[in-house]
Amino acid sequence: MSQPRLASSAVVERAGRYLLVRRGNPPAADLYAFPGGRAEPGESPAETALRELEEETGVVGCNPRLFETYELLPEPGIAGSHYLLSVFRVDAVDDSVAQARSDAVEAGWFLPEEIETLPVPQSVRDCVMKLAADPANGRSN
Repeated sequence: MSQPRLASSAVVERAGRYLLVRRGNPPAADLYAFPGGRAEPGESPAETALRELEEETGVVGCNPRLFETYELLPEPGIAGSHYLLSVFRVDAVDDSVAQARSDAVEAGWFLPEEIETLPVPQSVRDCVMKLAADPANGRSN
């Protein structure tokens, strides 16, 4: 099996809604997911989460807190799709409007029950279920 590539995602919540983007590119094309992506050389997982959040949505984040880690196994026929994913709870710096940027086709705020009906990776479904069950999980206040 190949060595996993490092990637991070940012979970941002406002008023019970979670920020998701619809991916435009493989390996998760057309799926809704937390903003995130591959680490750049020399970048920590937390730095990756904050950078990807801003690149994909324009939302500036701070105070990243590791929430979960996942090994995403390679997808058949998609080279380089083996990842070690670090998922961070992140606070938004302000109430900026999320807009799809970079490789995101769409960005929006979704309630947990709405996320249940969307095409999302299992890791997103798992995180949302844990957060909905215990909303204080990972919060700084």
